[in-house]
Amino acid sequence: MNDMILDASGLSKTYFLKNETIGVLHGVDLKVKKGRFVVILGPSGSGKSTLLHLISGLDRPTQGTVVFDSVDITSHDDVRLSQIRNKKMGFVFQFHHLLSEFSCLENVALPALVNGVSPSSAYEKALDLLDRFDIGDKKNRLPDEISGGERQRVAIARAMVNDPLMIFADEPTGNLDEGNTNKLLEVFGGLKKEGRTIVLVTHSLEIAKVGTEVYRLKEGRLDAV
Repeated sequence: MNDMILDASGLSKTYFLKNETIGVLHGVDLKVKKGRFVVILGPSGSGKSTLLHLISGLDRPTQGTVVFDSVDITSHDDVRLSQIRNKKMGFVFQFHHLLSEFSCLENVALPALVNGVSPSSAYEKALDLLDRFDIGDKKNRLPDEISGGERQRVAIARAMVNDPLMIFADEPTGNLDEGNTNKLLEVFGGLKKEGRTIVLVTHSLEIAKVGTEVYRLKEGRLDAV
């Protein structure tokens, strides 16, 4: 049985600007097995977000391949990539990117609705997730009516509503105070115990401790810690 969910090989990313060429990543390899919690550690500007975008199909590498769920996603067009992301991936960003005009419940249900799930099933799943993360009582609130930590928990619920094969988290605690950071780490710890497959990027050594595998990104290269 193949338990490899992600196999990125030889990833390089170069930005060609008007007067200069900037190389961000240089031949990065990363393999992720099902049920692993992989943390990519590095300072701001090291290319962590760039790497996360490449392995999730949000951006394309200058060189290299990304095989996700046995499919080379670097060979697909943007429409097919969007379908794969919506059905098989969940995303949590430093900035929650919740839709300000929609309630928390509507924000969580939206990816399921886009995926063709019936409204009754989508909203039932969304409410179950909000309850699970102790914010069910905020279901009818707008994002700007709840705290930053609560918004991130809504974002995690949204990332999980389609039961993705993998969750990608980009500095999810970057804008939170210590108390809310600890609450969010409890949520991720619970997901790890469930055997969820997660790739999280962070600059924090403390947050990296939650991972089952930790890598350090430095000068465009990735090494196991």
